Amino acid sequence: MNPPSVSAPESSARSTGQHAPPVRRFALLRHSLALAGRNLIKIRRNPISISDAVIAPVMFLVIFVYMVGGAVSGSSDAYLQRTLPAVLVLAAIMAGMIATGVNLSIDIKKGIFDRFRSLPISRSAPLIGSVLADVVRYVVAIATVLAFGTLIGFRVQTDPFSALAAVALTVVFGMSLSWLWVLLGVVIKETAVVQSIVALSIFPLAFGTDMVAPLDTLPGWLQAWADINPVQATMAACRGLLVGGDAGHHVVTSVLWSLGLVVVLAPLAVAAYRRRT
Repeated sequence: MNPPSVSAPESSARSTGQHAPPVRRFALLRHSLALAGRNLIKIRRNPISISDAVIAPVMFLVIFVYMVGGAVSGSSDAYLQRTLPAVLVLAAIMAGMIATGVNLSIDIKKGIFDRFRSLPISRSAPLIGSVLADVVRYVVAIATVLAFGTLIGFRVQTDPFSALAAVALTVVFGMSLSWLWVLLGVVIKETAVVQSIVALSIFPLAFGTDMVAPLDTLPGWLQAWADINPVQATMAACRGLLVGGDAGHHVVTSVLWSLGLVVVLAPLAVAAYRRRT
């Protein structure tokens, strides 16, 4: 009987006394974190690039509180307590929409992702790394809005644990929604078009809520949109966690929306990235 055949690589490894290279565990996570670190280095070398995530939400907060606060809530102080939790969510959205979608489109056009394709890494690692790196932008934007809000009179009405939960919920939702910006940045080839669509999307997402005025004062069609808008659920959850009220239902709804966005949008973004690159 003939002995079983041995493949050439196995025969070579046995003849030299070497073992086959081990399969590295958690490769996708390590590669994604390494690429996230690349994006963080870019932020460290150019801190001004994070200014859009800080300045715009603060400007919105000032406009809302001092221009419409008295008309909506009777006083600017009362309106500040009501609207700042919603502006935190707005800050997270704005922190990711430009950085993730537009910068991703720029990197693809420059050929950087072609270099990534030549490396022995997962095809989805560059996208995941981009999303993970934006956590820094979310935290900076949220911390800035909270600090400025405290300076002008906002006070947390619950407890430190609930406040941290509100921040964590906002970051998680921002990361989940950022997969929409990733998908747009990969599918649309022209960076200018990506920037326009991403910028316009802020209006139905953030302003189709009770951020500026109570839901019962909105027209019926806008109330119907707010009822199914994931941003509305997250804003309501943050408001309950920061200033009190029924937060449990809204927190669960926001978490389910976050999971759903990742489950649906992340595979679509990765598939579109594979086709494009």
